Amino acid sequence: MKIGNIDLGERPVFLAPMEDVTDIAFRLMCKRFGADMVYTEFVSSDALIRHVSKTKEKLIVSEEERPVAIQIYGREVDSMVEAARICEEAKPDILDINFGCPVKKVAGKGAGSGMLRNVPLMLDITREVVKAINIPVTVKTRLGWDVDNQIIVELAEQLQDCGIAALSIHGRTRSQMYTGEADWTLIGKVKENPRMHIPIIGNGDVTSAAGCKERFDTYGVDGVMIGRGSIGRPWIFREVKHFLKTGEELPPESFQWYLSILKEQVNQSIARLDERRGILHIRRHLAATPLFKGLADFKATRVAMLRAATVEELFSIIDEIPEKYQLEV
Repeated sequence: MKIGNIDLGERPVFLAPMEDVTDIAFRLMCKRFGADMVYTEFVSSDALIRHVSKTKEKLIVSEEERPVAIQIYGREVDSMVEAARICEEAKPDILDINFGCPVKKVAGKGAGSGMLRNVPLMLDITREVVKAINIPVTVKTRLGWDVDNQIIVELAEQLQDCGIAALSIHGRTRSQMYTGEADWTLIGKVKENPRMHIPIIGNGDVTSAAGCKERFDTYGVDGVMIGRGSIGRPWIFREVKHFLKTGEELPPESFQWYLSILKEQVNQSIARLDERRGILHIRRHLAATPLFKGLADFKATRVAMLRAATVEELFSIIDEIPEKYQLEV
């Protein structure tokens, strides 16, 4: 599969862009475990052109994480074009446009998946951004605004005609947010459309290696994007790549090995921010990790872990888990 001149190999697996998740440390870790391409957190075009420092920090990419895409969102042609040019100067491999974010503060203002209610403007933005920069432009969107307006098959053709180099589709409508199950049927129909010639990347509810392979086999997508399934589990890419290559599950590592990865994430977060903010940032990963799933009476430990205010306190709780729950390390 290629996006522009970027060869991503056969059946590539991507780390989806996620706000407050896909910072540079997490991207590098997922790359280390086998992600074929990674995406930044989404970047507000309005904040970028106003030179908001925290927003500009999101543009920092590393040679070690390539190929990497910077994702932007906004609701005005001029600001999106200007933001795209600023992003190009940061030298990502790809610029991705977010037409899929469902949260109220974005979609409610007409950006993100809010664009699904204003397709002419969506197409204008896409067309002008493609014309404005010299790197490949891709789009990430959803099936439609709601169940009565699932427009993705026709919309995919229109976006392709604007000159995008690939299209990522989350298998939910905006009204679904992240509830229910992702429906990949329409993603498959986009891929089956004989008029489509750009790569189609599917996204939504991929939480296992076998599930990833099933999406490739059933829906014929060119790539699969993993989002929430990677939070607290960056090693999922290692498991997926092994399964795609061999058809077999990767043998599990020791419990201590997984704990060491989570502790590495904590240390990286603290190094990037500071102890207080770093611990607050990493709590999402600690809360979401499947590593502790199924441990009897784990609730009290989870609460203590998520309330820990210092790295010493947090690591003390984490280090006690194997012995406390009689786990082989």
